[in-house]
Amino acid sequence: MSPAGAGPCKVRFPITMTNPKIIFAGTPEFAVASLRALVDTGAAPCAVLTQPDRRAGRGKRLQQSPVKHYALEQGITVKQPSTLRDDAAVAELVALKPDLIVVAAYGLILPQKVLDIPLAGCLNVHASLLPRWRGAAPIQAAILAGDKETGTCLMAMEAGLDTGPVYACDVVSVGEYETAGELHDRLAASGAGLLVRHLGAIIDGTLTATEQDEDRACYAPKISADDAIMDWRRRAVDLERQVRAYNPVPGAWFMLDDERIKCWKARRLAAVDVPPGTVVAVEQDGIVISCGEGALRLESLQRPGRRAITAAEFAAQIDLRGRRL
Repeated sequence: MSPAGAGPCKVRFPITMTNPKIIFAGTPEFAVASLRALVDTGAAPCAVLTQPDRRAGRGKRLQQSPVKHYALEQGITVKQPSTLRDDAAVAELVALKPDLIVVAAYGLILPQKVLDIPLAGCLNVHASLLPRWRGAAPIQAAILAGDKETGTCLMAMEAGLDTGPVYACDVVSVGEYETAGELHDRLAASGAGLLVRHLGAIIDGTLTATEQDEDRACYAPKISADDAIMDWRRRAVDLERQVRAYNPVPGAWFMLDDERIKCWKARRLAAVDVPPGTVVAVEQDGIVISCGEGALRLESLQRPGRRAITAAEFAAQIDLRGRRL
């Protein structure tokens, strides 16, 4: 699929080579698919950039990023600068003399002095059909908006946020009940395949990129736990999308007394003539809550510090009959 927009844009310095020298920049599991694809096709990077180890889990122990873990397994040099605005970090990249930097969900901004280092520029594997859903959370945004299709793009990076010209896209349908986690895995595979199919043509300059249509651009900002609050005054269809979009992170939630309850699975139902938030029914297959428009059947719930359980199990723990949330 070729992106719509203005005229074509060639690689800044078209080059031809059999074994390009690549730096790969990525951090989460999404990026591992593209890194693995490079390794499997004989284009293993000379170095990997990933974010510094973070403390996580109940023990708050330092944990490696998924990209670092895989890179070390493959014997690839790993660099973890806390910023790329530091002259010393930039000098290390210059010394590697890369032909191309491939970026996939890295999480740090590449300043212009880094973008200017590789001969063939910097190439981003992005999880949307640009210019739709630029930004940090395109997968969640696509589900929240009810998009029937999304996909992945290969974009020539520039200083703006996901504004660069696009080389190629791969369209991926969004399942009616698909969660962000499930879509994430399919898009990771899509992006990896797109990368290895077009890498050679991008490097040697035979594939041109097309400028994005700015009039069609929309943004997907970074999400927080507050974005995942379930407001029963909203439409049931929106709440159902919210549950899917925030599964597995951060998890859609609502307050029940003094507990934050997470909802992992829900289905929208026809409207009921009661105020929003009213518990309409407690059934074997779910707990039905009225919404601003329609109703929502909660099917999988989780109390703080406990495992996710079915709605029937939840109802056996807490009596919800006749309550209004």
